[in-house]
Amino acid sequence: MLPVWVKILILPIVLTWLLIWLIGKLARLVWYYPVAVVALVLAAWIYSGLGQWWLLGLFLAISNGLAAWWWRDVESFDRRMRCARTEIRRLVVYAVEWRTVMRLANLTGDAKGREYRPKLKRIRCEGWRDKVRVRMIPGQAPEQWEQRASGLAHSFRATSCRVRVIKPGRLELDLIHSNPLASPIAAPALETDEAAVDLRKLVVGRTETGKPWRIRLLGNHVLTVGVSGAGKGSLLWSIVWALAPLIRSGAVRLVGIDPKSGMELGTCPEVFDQLVCDNGPYAVELLEQVAGEVRERAARYRGWRRLWSRETGEPFTLLIVDELADVIAYQPDRKLKERAQAAIQTITSQGRAPGFGVLALVQDPRKEIVPFRNLFPHKVAMRLDEAAQVDMVLGDGVRERGAAAHEIPESTPGVAWVKEDGRRDPIRARAFHVTDSNLATLSAYVSGSVLMIEGGAAA
Repeated sequence: MLPVWVKILILPIVLTWLLIWLIGKLARLVWYYPVAVVALVLAAWIYSGLGQWWLLGLFLAISNGLAAWWWRDVESFDRRMRCARTEIRRLVVYAVEWRTVMRLANLTGDAKGREYRPKLKRIRCEGWRDKVRVRMIPGQAPEQWEQRASGLAHSFRATSCRVRVIKPGRLELDLIHSNPLASPIAAPALETDEAAVDLRKLVVGRTETGKPWRIRLLGNHVLTVGVSGAGKGSLLWSIVWALAPLIRSGAVRLVGIDPKSGMELGTCPEVFDQLVCDNGPYAVELLEQVAGEVRERAARYRGWRRLWSRETGEPFTLLIVDELADVIAYQPDRKLKERAQAAIQTITSQGRAPGFGVLALVQDPRKEIVPFRNLFPHKVAMRLDEAAQVDMVLGDGVRERGAAAHEIPESTPGVAWVKEDGRRDPIRARAFHVTDSNLATLSAYVSGSVLMIEGGAAA
């Protein structure tokens, strides 16, 4: 319908726009499928220059070489071939189904007759999970994706899906395929160098990404919640195992309360400066003694320093309370219960700066059992009975971001979801498996009867 002169005038503009569009599509193809593009270019060059038989022979040789590599070293094969696996999964699993899944999951939007659809961005396959970057459509919130995480997992043939915010408008979906924490993690060799132990980042296990699980003790309190058999003792002894050289030198002092008649802490009493194995008057008196030390040390530090350090010459004191509920909730004597609660609240609210920390372990996370959960900046949720308990321990909304502590299998004690104040996303980790043999070695080392430790065993 347009005049010829108009067509001639706009033709260069249309052709330029088409060329830019094609270049963009080609660049996108090369960006997301570099291995496939290089392989196709090389295959075309070999076919045109040497013929189909050379191409077939080279293909068979490469296939056999990859099969032999995989058979000899699966770990190296998976690590080196991650890029190729990513491209295959992007094409076969995500690119083909993306539009359909977004529509059926109600994650698309319509405005002025146009459909807006979330953009599939970079993908990275790590064997046990796929990390899928997504650009949300305007007006969309991360909570909408969190509510549909289970459906997305099933749609893309994963066992679970976690949603993380990367930056405004950008999400990353963790689509989980297997459990990298299924096997117990042996305790490392007992550290003997004091300088190698840092109270700000104590290694107590490994995260699901393969990185060390570090816990901050200095200026911190740790609340660990889990049902019976969840592996709370694994975390407890992993912390003590890591502190061994400081305990032996006196730079760290452990104070323990075990209401179970010492069934847990009594297996290695040598590491404790003071240990009470009940929940009666002696336990309460010990708590009040520590609370008094907190106030006394804080008064001495006034005007001198704002945070404890080793230069003070005073030990960092870690109070370990196994089965906290027996001391502050289940205690039949009302006055003892009130005194215990008051003392622990004093330690947790005032003890971080003068060099006191609390490691509390409990099975029931309800507010009426632990009314001062907010005084523990570092919370660890091991296997729990109910989904609602996850929110009690880690905070509202954390379960929607993947922290399914109520779904941790009974066969993996020591696995936990960890939430630190100031960090939006929780991490999943497993504490070291500290055996009775390890505890015997620890006891001998701290008491001074072992001079050298090699490979985690007495020498």
